[in-house]
Amino acid sequence: MLLLAITSFSACRKHVMDDMTMEKNIDYPAAYVVNGEDATVSVIRLSDNNVSETLELMDASGNMVMWPHHVYHLQSLGEHRLTIAVPGMDLSGGHAGGMAGMKGKVIVMDAVKGTVVKNLEVPVMNHNAVYSADGKEIWTSQMDMEGKVLVYDAATYTLKNTISVGMEPAEVTFSPDGSKVYVANSGDDNVSVINPSSKAIIATIAVGDNPVAAWIGYDGKMYVDNEEGQSISVIDVATDKVIQTITLGFMPGSAAHLAKKEELWVTDPDNGKVHYWKWDGAMKEWMHGGVFGTAAGAHAVGFTADGNTAYVTNQMAQSVSVINTLSHTKIKDIAVGKKPNGIVLKQ
Repeated sequence: MLLLAITSFSACRKHVMDDMTMEKNIDYPAAYVVNGEDATVSVIRLSDNNVSETLELMDASGNMVMWPHHVYHLQSLGEHRLTIAVPGMDLSGGHAGGMAGMKGKVIVMDAVKGTVVKNLEVPVMNHNAVYSADGKEIWTSQMDMEGKVLVYDAATYTLKNTISVGMEPAEVTFSPDGSKVYVANSGDDNVSVINPSSKAIIATIAVGDNPVAAWIGYDGKMYVDNEEGQSISVIDVATDKVIQTITLGFMPGSAAHLAKKEELWVTDPDNGKVHYWKWDGAMKEWMHGGVFGTAAGAHAVGFTADGNTAYVTNQMAQSVSVINTLSHTKIKDIAVGKKPNGIVLKQ
């Protein structure tokens, strides 16, 4: 009887593992949501706004990874790739601080097959991982007092460059044209600007207290969310100067530029809301336009290509809110995994 039970358990476990590693066929427009506490990725089919797949994130030994965070998407040479950073700790309450000795990971996934292509360990916990504009490199931060950015060859996953930046760097982002890299140094309250070809730092920009990311604008600007400073620093990409500081009155979760509506969205996680600003062409600055509710822990935002629909992750509500951007009203909430944070759309 004991042997039968063990055999049955082994067979059941094998069946589960086979299901987790089975290739999918996600050949449709989809949103990918990283669930930090579950170590899963929820795939939302954009045509019907339902979860179509749940992908398990496992390490090289087949164990669940701890606290995956943000996700980025690259389409290159007919392939869709996702990069997911795994800092190994819960960042849902804020991004300040870290744990000594904590290592990080970069997970590369095939976005269509839903399989892990590479599980790369990095020396120090990281905040995100992103492909270079040409798809030949993967850049990731090292959230240490002696902050660094690591650059890996995207084909061989070998380390190419180590770039010293400020203290406790968080998000690493590229300008839309790929000509500059922006690194938010949370511990130094500034942003390092890097030439991606030479890997040299070309500017250091003072921003607000505890910057987390320079989020991409499609208007020649980058938008830095300062958590403790409760503000957004607007950086002009051409000059690398702060041209406006937007006072929020709440701790931002992230900022997202909706180019087609000339709006800037900033999530308010503590109050489960999203505030939006409208561009004033006459004043040449952002003016507050309104606010609407999503759910507890509003965090990251993704827009459809036509700009008509937004998806907002809600870390504490275990959901994604679907928003009509024309009316700024909620269409529905989609249940996903525990503490969903990063989101990216494949269209």
